Amino acid sequence: MPMQRLNYQHLFYFWHVVTEGSITAACEKLHLAQPTISGQLTVFEQAIGEKLFYKQGRKLQLTDTGRIVFHYAEEIFALGRELGNTLKGLPTGRALRLSIGIADALPKLVVYRLMQPVFQLPEPVQIFCYEDKVERLLADVSLQSIDLVLSDTPLTSNSNANVFNHLLGESPVTVFATAQLAAIYRPNFPRSLSGAPFLLPTGNTALRRSLDQWFDSESIRPNIQAEIEDSALIKTFGKGGMGLFVAPTTVEAEIQRQYVVEVVGRIAVVKERFYAITVRRQLKHPAVTAILDNARDNLF
Repeated sequence: MPMQRLNYQHLFYFWHVVTEGSITAACEKLHLAQPTISGQLTVFEQAIGEKLFYKQGRKLQLTDTGRIVFHYAEEIFALGRELGNTLKGLPTGRALRLSIGIADALPKLVVYRLMQPVFQLPEPVQIFCYEDKVERLLADVSLQSIDLVLSDTPLTSNSNANVFNHLLGESPVTVFATAQLAAIYRPNFPRSLSGAPFLLPTGNTALRRSLDQWFDSESIRPNIQAEIEDSALIKTFGKGGMGLFVAPTTVEAEIQRQYVVEVVGRIAVVKERFYAITVRRQLKHPAVTAILDNARDNLF
């Protein structure tokens, strides 16, 4: 039977377990015994009719339902804090809330550039960022618990019909490396890339598929040192001299400065595309509109 009435005490315990990172930490914060919170979480799950957590090793991870409940709990208790401030006669300073899902393969410097106009809006904006696989984020945006998903791949035709793609733009890619490696592989680019040590994104990313097609078309056989899902980790390994890596040309200067690397060459025919995915075609959230307008007019 579906839950008839939300028990906010149970929701409060659940929210503390997630924000503190474990049941033990939540118990210390709330000065309660572990069986008390564990028991109340079990009752809460039974009332909802769904599991909120699953175990990964010794850690608790949120299920899809748990993630949705947590998003709402964040907003509920933020409103509660505002109510407390209001009753105390303090200014609320309520900010516009923006919840963004970020595909884990998306370059973080591009994400930063995309979100910059949000901080220039006349009204304050409180931003919540969630990084995950695109498929999981799309489940959240279709339920309207996330305002916007930033992704390197569009929504497929067999996905939720009420969710829409907005192409933000595209960028060719640049090959980067430390000064020592760049001096070796910059001459005779791109032929020099055959046998070069490479750090590549994993095969489930759009960029990796495009790179593999280009390597095949040019008969280039790179020496793949590592396949890494997280784009920031690829650059960190690249900074350490573990191999060459690619990133969007649109943030070329920032990558050179932040990771102390040099340009080996540019691959104009390999494009990395960026999409915003929303639950409505007509956009009303001013921060979402600002992100899309800036990307189309300035960034790309």
